[in-house]
Amino acid sequence: MAREVGRLIGSFDVVSNPETVPTLRTMLAKYAEALQPWATSVVSRMLAEVNQRDERMWATQAQEMGIALRKELHNAPTGQVMRQLMAEQVQLITSLPTEAAQRVHDLVIKGMEDSARADEVAREILRSGEVTESRAKLIARTEVARSASALTQARAQHIGSTQYIWRTSGDSDVRPGHRAMNGKVCEWANPPAVDENGRVMHHHPGAIWNCRCYPEPIIPE
Repeated sequence: MAREVGRLIGSFDVVSNPETVPTLRTMLAKYAEALQPWATSVVSRMLAEVNQRDERMWATQAQEMGIALRKELHNAPTGQVMRQLMAEQVQLITSLPTEAAQRVHDLVIKGMEDSARADEVAREILRSGEVTESRAKLIARTEVARSASALTQARAQHIGSTQYIWRTSGDSDVRPGHRAMNGKVCEWANPPAVDENGRVMHHHPGAIWNCRCYPEPIIPE
């Protein structure tokens, strides 16, 4: 998809002919619309895989649960969570071409306002496919972890869990703010305050960009 976005943008000489920008934006908007079925299929497969992993994790924990609690676990309202995640993730994917179109528009306008050299502006515009690919990878990494966290939360809360333990992946790439959260008990209903490079944000593990942390549910007795 990123390569196709780059190809479409590269087929227009918007630096020499800024009047072609609206046509390019229209084409990318139509491409984004055409991506809907493909994006839905991709997200469906990803969510199914994440859901299976979460089910396997709970199957291991279920051995320590009572019979009544195990039955309740099977009735967790994961369908609603899956539908919400599906809608959000499809929107993220299909927004990539229109984001690229906006970037081209902004570069052309900035180049005209700043009297930038045409070759410099053109070079940045031709990087659009690369920028789109980087953004797509970020979405993929983030949404897999966010989906896993959301499904775990849905199942945990359904069986009466109100808290979890923040766990990191335990390697050198863990952010300082997340390392400080490791082992802390948090509430599902109250996302903790986390230091994100000097900026405090409230979120559960796995629910923010590039986060590989995960919640370990505290199961009621």
